[in-house]
Amino acid sequence: MNQDNKLAVVWTSADKEVAEKMVFMYAYNAAKFGWWDEINFIIWGPSSKLLSEDKDLQEYILKMKEVGVNVYACKACADMYKVSDKLSEIGIEVKYMGKPLTQYLQEDHKVITF
Repeated sequence: MNQDNKLAVVWTSADKEVAEKMVFMYAYNAAKFGWWDEINFIIWGPSSKLLSEDKDLQEYILKMKEVGVNVYACKACADMYKVSDKLSEIGIEVKYMGKPLTQYLQEDHKVITF
């Protein structure tokens, strides 16, 4: 697999419209149509709280997972918002993401942040 064809999407915004109309739509279609060999979607900060409360976004996350997007939530942030258990219940791997993100950057993954 080409190391340069890996993408990390860091979603931090608590804005639902940004999530639906850009972040989720791009990540989903990028996986569905094979634009990247690997897509890692990271839920970080206020986005974790929004996702824990919004059924539409939860369903979209499941749809992304079905097409092969790897979905993670930052445990430190999710714990701050007290939503780690809720995110785990909907099938998201909740773990500390500082080191994985650093590895993505050091390995020259493409990283986009919203």
